[in-house]
Amino acid sequence: MNKKKIIVSILILAIVGTFIAYKMYNKPHVNVADSKSDIVLTADKILNDFTSDENIANTKYLDKIIEVKGTVSDIKIENRKGIITLKTNADFGNVLCHLSDSSTKNMSKIKEGQILTLKGICTGFLMDVILVKCEIIN
Repeated sequence: MNKKKIIVSILILAIVGTFIAYKMYNKPHVNVADSKSDIVLTADKILNDFTSDENIANTKYLDKIIEVKGTVSDIKIENRKGIITLKTNADFGNVLCHLSDSSTKNMSKIKEGQILTLKGICTGFLMDVILVKCEIIN
C-alpha cells in the first residue's frame, strides 16, 4: 500500500515537472519594441548602480526592460548585429546595447557623439552594463 502511494506521488511529480519545463521552454520571447519600459534612466545612473553594489543592481535591473539615455561613443557590427556603446563619466565601464535586427538595419543614421535613447533587456554587468534586443527610441 505504501509503495503504491510513493509510486503514484513520483508519477504525479514527474508529470507536473514535465509540464512546467515544457511551458518554460516554449515561453514567448519578449518584444521589446511593443513593451513598456520598466525603468527609465541615464547610462551614468545604471553604471553607477552596478559599480556601487552589483547585487542590489541585479535585483533592480536584471531581465527588466530598461530605457537608457546617453552619448554614443562607439558603433559597430559583430556577427551581423549592431552594437552601440553609450559612454559614461566613469573611467572604466560603459553601457553596451546589442541591437535587434530591425534596429541594426536603421543604425546607419546614428553618429558618434549623438545623444541617444535606447530600450532593451538588461542581462548583467561585466565591466560594462549589457542590454540586449535593443530598440532605438530616438
